[in-house]
Amino acid sequence: MASDKKLYTIDDLVEKASSYITKEEELQKIRDVFDYCKSKHEGQFRQSGEPYYYHPLTTAIILTTVYADCDTICAGLLHDVIEDCGTTKQELEDLYGPTVANLVNGVTKISKIHFSTENEALIEYYKKIIVGMSEDVRVIIIKLADRLHNMRTLWAKTEDKQKKIARETLDILAPIAHHLGIHKIKSELEDLSLRYLKPNVFYDIADKLNNTKLERDKVVNDMITSVSNLLKENNIEHEIKGRSKSIYSIYKKLEKGRKFSDIYDLLALRILVDNVQQCYSIIGMIHAKYKPIPKRFKDYIAMPKVNGYQSLHTTVFGIDGYLFEIQIRTHEMDEVAENGVASHWAYKEHKDLTQTGTNSTEAKLQFFKSIVELNEDKMSSEEFVNSVKNEILNNNIYVFTPKGDIFELPKGSTPIDFAYFIHTRVGETMVGAIVNDSIVPLDYELQDNDIVKINTNKNSPGPSKEWLNIAKTTRAKNRIRTFFTKGEKERYIERGKAEIEKELRKKKLGFNEFFNEENTQEIFKQAKVSDMNDLYLNIGNGKFSGAYVVSLIYKKEESILDKVVFKEIPKHVEGDVIVEGIDKIKVNLANCCNPVPGDEIVGYITKGNGISVHRRCCHNLAFLDNRMVSVSWNPEKTTNKFITSVFIYCKEYDKSLLEIMQKASTSNINIDSMRTNRKLDEIIYDVDIWVRDLDHLNNFIRDLENISYIEKVVRIIK
Repeated sequence: MASDKKLYTIDDLVEKASSYITKEEELQKIRDVFDYCKSKHEGQFRQSGEPYYYHPLTTAIILTTVYADCDTICAGLLHDVIEDCGTTKQELEDLYGPTVANLVNGVTKISKIHFSTENEALIEYYKKIIVGMSEDVRVIIIKLADRLHNMRTLWAKTEDKQKKIARETLDILAPIAHHLGIHKIKSELEDLSLRYLKPNVFYDIADKLNNTKLERDKVVNDMITSVSNLLKENNIEHEIKGRSKSIYSIYKKLEKGRKFSDIYDLLALRILVDNVQQCYSIIGMIHAKYKPIPKRFKDYIAMPKVNGYQSLHTTVFGIDGYLFEIQIRTHEMDEVAENGVASHWAYKEHKDLTQTGTNSTEAKLQFFKSIVELNEDKMSSEEFVNSVKNEILNNNIYVFTPKGDIFELPKGSTPIDFAYFIHTRVGETMVGAIVNDSIVPLDYELQDNDIVKINTNKNSPGPSKEWLNIAKTTRAKNRIRTFFTKGEKERYIERGKAEIEKELRKKKLGFNEFFNEENTQEIFKQAKVSDMNDLYLNIGNGKFSGAYVVSLIYKKEESILDKVVFKEIPKHVEGDVIVEGIDKIKVNLANCCNPVPGDEIVGYITKGNGISVHRRCCHNLAFLDNRMVSVSWNPEKTTNKFITSVFIYCKEYDKSLLEIMQKASTSNINIDSMRTNRKLDEIIYDVDIWVRDLDHLNNFIRDLENISYIEKVVRIIK
């Protein structure tokens, strides 16, 4: 793990930068910016004791290790002057140009956000830091270099601050470094984070590595000699070196139950050659001499990772039967593997980027585009951060179109996610999927290297609501929800208009005659709507029926109620529901919407089975005729319980069912029945429960939604 053994000087910085920056005017600009930086931070000191300017200088030194360009190095030197020295962006722009000023301003925006242990503040911090970074890749590079030096001097902070900073680094910044392919920074950030988060584990692994170092060094050197002789015999120019495993990567394998002695890729070699043809020749030679482990060969040259990484990987039985992981790549591939997106800066002064390089850079920038798109979707801060951490930063798979284009998706993604990732229109017109030349169901879980073809039909009615339970990515789910939000409104309006027209035809009333200005205003007033579309919408979504609207103007001339002898409502009514003007009539609570006291209700006169009571929002009312009657809850009946139904959406959790039942018991809720549906990593409980009234039900729903693994609770109408 790197550490600063001396105070760097400007000469050290210029010397390192000059290894790839050849223009003298750019090197002089770096010197001028350093002088400005030093003067601005005059008299300031860090908690570790050094003059403050040493921090931006070291940040710039770190940037040279990933071949940062002149403007990025200058911005690294200046990254704290706006925040700590009262310098303005305009002043930097006047002195060093708009690019440097914008980069410094980008880093400053991130740095101004104060870390907090409060959950909402922490989430908002994550959200802003990620979106802020996505404006320019170089802002992230500077932030990573800045954080790396801060991590190297984290010993100067209190223990609480050490753990907070280390946790943030491990959860957000190290994964971003990984996604950009900057291995050397990512690896050191992870090791330093582990050192402060779990010092006992860190030093235990470090001790074990030291105790086995002599033995490992001898075996590795013997293997290097053996492989090198093999390549010399075949006249292949090469560079070969042992590769050390980071402490954090060892920790992750131990965490999965592996024994230290079983982590075979502690012994590893990397072979660097001049061209791709030599890479494939060497893999054949090695497999001919050393027995390979089945299924451990990976060809990332033919199928690069989205962050641009290319290499051949194999694991073989080497000297004395020791297992060795061997990586074979070109020198340029090695630069990309170590420095990621920044590696292309090393070549831009001497040669044009290859198409491969351009494509890999574009692939990395897809990452930031994904973040911006997620932020534009309407979701809570918590949903946003979970989406970024789960869908963008972790556990990704790589799948192909039939033309060979590669796409990165979260593990567990389905053809639905793939379709919406390509384009929203592809998702909305999808009618099927073919994976590896075989038709698959839409809930098929895509695997690494799958070739996916989406079948579309422009006449498709659109996505199904069931897709919300199948899709994995927030992006796909939001697009599906948006389709139904817009589409359902239009369909409800059409349905509502059709229903009112049908009702008017039954009454032999003309549309224009009925909706004259006077009638229309009276209907709007009583129905509490603002215009005709609003009226149609409320009819279409089942809030009230077409017959109800007509009855606001034309009272029913003839119905079963005409045959009933109306009586004054008695003061003491035995039933749970009072029917207006009728004493002692059979009343049933509809089992489609299961109304409970507190719900707005309406009665429907059935043929031979009394009055059926529905919630006013029950969509089934749209299919009933005009035999409606006013009903209300009996305020004197307060002891009964009423059945209703809810869907409880949970993340996978072993004890969820037990805890839901316990919560029901403590809330004085009786569970009548429960059915379980599993959808990928989600469980949906369909529960029938007995409650006193609407308040009792709503309190129970709120209590459930406060449980961390419960995503939402929805009352349903069947």
